[in-house]
Amino acid sequence: MGSYLVILLLLLPAISYSQDFTYSRATYYGSPDCLGTPTGACGFGEYGRTVNDANVAGVSKLYKNGTGCGACYQVRCKVAQLCSDDGVNVVVTDYGEGDRTDFILSTRAYARLARANAVAELFAYGVVDMEFRRIPCRFSGYNLMFKVHEHSRFPEYLAIVILYQNGLNDVLDLQIWLEYCKEWRSMRRSYGAVWDMANPPKGSISLRFQVSGNGGGLKWIEATNIIPDYWKPGVAYDSQFQLN
Repeated sequence: MGSYLVILLLLLPAISYSQDFTYSRATYYGSPDCLGTPTGACGFGEYGRTVNDANVAGVSKLYKNGTGCGACYQVRCKVAQLCSDDGVNVVVTDYGEGDRTDFILSTRAYARLARANAVAELFAYGVVDMEFRRIPCRFSGYNLMFKVHEHSRFPEYLAIVILYQNGLNDVLDLQIWLEYCKEWRSMRRSYGAVWDMANPPKGSISLRFQVSGNGGGLKWIEATNIIPDYWKPGVAYDSQFQLN
């Protein structure tokens, strides 16, 4: 695609992330192929089923009106003799409420909570006591990508989802450059991780997004001409860079 990319960092007041575990409960949702749900509240689509080797989860209060989409957590169950020491690292791809649970895990992720010889026994519990903590996402071999959502309609309606976002970053705002008036304008958070705009600017599209930074604070990241003139719904455009 040959996009020209600029990364602009603007540091603002710090936001801290605790490394301490929080105690809660977890359950699982079943699917015939052991992957995530076919569609999810985050708007990730098929990516939300298969990312992170399908170790994904729906969350309730951690969903944060969609800001929590794409966050990564280490989850460890607390049933003596049944649970593995490390548990499983999951990516949030959906919203879900259970029986006083913070996580509804994919079948594959729930199985990884257990020791190798205790998977069936752990599944029999249905809901288990667990602990979790926020961890940096790591998508080795993938650049950050901007996907034109399938519901987009060229040229009158554009919806964007950011995929493969490394680190401890929450997307707080997504803006599009309006060349005719020389200003950035915020897109609307339609739902989950989906940002949209009616009547987007013509020509190639430049975006910038604000994230909470790994080490605290906020930063703006700018991608110039990241989406081509004649964009297509369902296509993910490679940024050629990744977050730390």
